[in-house]
Amino acid sequence: MHFFGSHFFDSHCHFDFAEFNADRAALWQACNQQGVSRLLIPGVAPEQWPAAAQLCVEYSGLFYAAGIHPYWIEQQQWLQKTADGLPTQKTRAKMIALINDEIVRAGNSSACVAVGECGLDGMIATPLALQQQVLIAHIEVANQLCKPLIVHCVRAHNELIALLKQHKVNYGGVIHAFTGSYEIARTYIDMGFYLGVGGAITYARANKTRAAIKKIPLDFLLLETDAPDMPLQGKQGQRNSPENIPQIAQVLAELREEHLAEIASATWNNTLRLFHAG
Repeated sequence: MHFFGSHFFDSHCHFDFAEFNADRAALWQACNQQGVSRLLIPGVAPEQWPAAAQLCVEYSGLFYAAGIHPYWIEQQQWLQKTADGLPTQKTRAKMIALINDEIVRAGNSSACVAVGECGLDGMIATPLALQQQVLIAHIEVANQLCKPLIVHCVRAHNELIALLKQHKVNYGGVIHAFTGSYEIARTYIDMGFYLGVGGAITYARANKTRAAIKKIPLDFLLLETDAPDMPLQGKQGQRNSPENIPQIAQVLAELREEHLAEIASATWNNTLRLFHAG
């Protein structure tokens, strides 16, 4: 079913992951039939970027980003650390060069539209101090290339906000899969960020996040699935899919007491505006 002629943009979907290998073409066709006609594949590690870039060639409406997810930082064989556990200057320079070169290389196709996914994750073993230095490197290259930033934040809002106040992001970005209070949301918005709205709002227990998303001006919201992860309420244990974007939009419309068409139009335009992804 097509949702009232609406167009949807999944601003954060790991469409290159192996979970989609068996039915990727059929799934994207099904997405298109529901109005989901744009999708952004976040970067997680340099070895993954070429596959994401190739999918953007093979499938119409796909874009990608180049970045190193906190979970993949210590898996990089070229990572060298100082005695304090921070990246050496050589490692830092290599990170910046890798991201820069990928975005410049992709420039002709305009498919690589952002830097990230990068950020801070308080739930993994990688030391936060190391994650912070890697994030600062991402901010530097994003500013140099005039690109927005895709930010991952799990149980580290205070640390992230403090870092972003010291290291300004010049071309905006998105706090993906936002979960937090209205006060935290406003802080990010005031620093030039959009907020990614995904499956979390479908859970009744997510009171704080639902309350925040209900109050935030629609001009600052993007839709996302984070598929294949982050399944919706009632679909726990199942593969998440970009097909679910219209359902997330419907829940958002009900939560905000707004029309689905208004949600679809605003989030579509917001995503195009941030990523310059036509």
